[in-house]
Amino acid sequence: MRGMFPRRVFNLMLIVALVMFLMPPAGRAYEEKEDDEDKDKPQRLIVMAAEYPGVEVSPDEDEVSLDIRFTNRGRSDETVKVWIAEQPKDWKARIKTYRYTVKGVFVKSDDYKTLTFEAEPPKDVKPGDYKFRVKGETPDGKFKFDQAIIIKVKSEEEEEKEGSKDLELTVSYPVLRGPSDAKFEFLIEVDSKLDKAAVFDLFAEGPKDWDVLFKPRWEDKYISSLRLKEHGSQSVAVEVKPAPDAKAGEYPINVRVVSGKTNATAKLTTILTGTYDLKVSTPTGLLSLDARQGKTANVSINVENTGSAPNSNIKFLSFKPENWKVEIKPEQIPLLKPGEVKTVDVAITPYEEALVGDYSVNVSMEGEKVTKPIEFRVTVNASTAWGWIGIGIIAGVVLGLTGLFRWLGRR
Repeated sequence: MRGMFPRRVFNLMLIVALVMFLMPPAGRAYEEKEDDEDKDKPQRLIVMAAEYPGVEVSPDEDEVSLDIRFTNRGRSDETVKVWIAEQPKDWKARIKTYRYTVKGVFVKSDDYKTLTFEAEPPKDVKPGDYKFRVKGETPDGKFKFDQAIIIKVKSEEEEEKEGSKDLELTVSYPVLRGPSDAKFEFLIEVDSKLDKAAVFDLFAEGPKDWDVLFKPRWEDKYISSLRLKEHGSQSVAVEVKPAPDAKAGEYPINVRVVSGKTNATAKLTTILTGTYDLKVSTPTGLLSLDARQGKTANVSINVENTGSAPNSNIKFLSFKPENWKVEIKPEQIPLLKPGEVKTVDVAITPYEEALVGDYSVNVSMEGEKVTKPIEFRVTVNASTAWGWIGIGIIAGVVLGLTGLFRWLGRR
């Protein structure tokens, strides 16, 4: 037993030694495998390509940038010269890294490098397709590259149509009608289709000197933007106040909601019917008159349309003491144009048994969307017949007393 154990150990060690001798080293195996892969690669092969050779941008885009990738698939390191060979008139373009404008790029074997192509449109750029051409070449001229880049500037109509896919504006009542001195309030539902939360800026374009403001529904504060959650919606009130001198007519108002490249537009309309106002006065400016019981006293009233809209079917109502009579001619004004003045005659007859004193008579003009009252103070004086009767009674008393004194004096 003792002799067998050393012999087994010796045999095992011999087998391990033979295996290690016959197997190639790990590092060498890796090198041989790597050499095999390198043999499959060409000595030189480099490719230039724009990741996005065609893009669409909005007309208010300040700058367009996209990546150009250089991929070296050969076994040799390469240097590539690169430049912009063609660009539209009035556009500015360059090829750069994160910091510098570059004219070439070095790419190691089995590696890649990315440069940035930047283009800046002119301020008055028009919708259409704009073509750029980027070229590259290795120093020995073996590899030459030619990459076309098309930038399409969309029109406002295309921008609105595309933006509406991710954003929707719903207006309950897009047309409102009223007088020029009124405030109009439109209600817009802003519905986001985006898969993320976003801040939307609010813009409005209205007539000159008009106030167009945004505010949350049921609140008095004014806002210029709102934040919506993903697929969220919110109601926004658009408050419109016409200019003080705005004339009757139809006025368009455009509302735009924007978040980055997502936008939508709503068209609103305000129809002004003008302002409605009346001025009531007398030719002399006096609002008082004298009258006698049962006798008619006359006064004239001037009715002027001081609004900017025609006023039609102006009616008259009177409020008088009991048993008095008030007659107004004409009883109605069919139409009163802006700035026009018409005269109305009012006949006031006090009650026959009215006491002497001051009374109040009111006449109210009721026109289209406006009512104007005027108040008269009527002083009722005693009748002249009673005056003569009073004088006669006093004269009779005097004569009676005189005769009585004479008769007593004789006695």
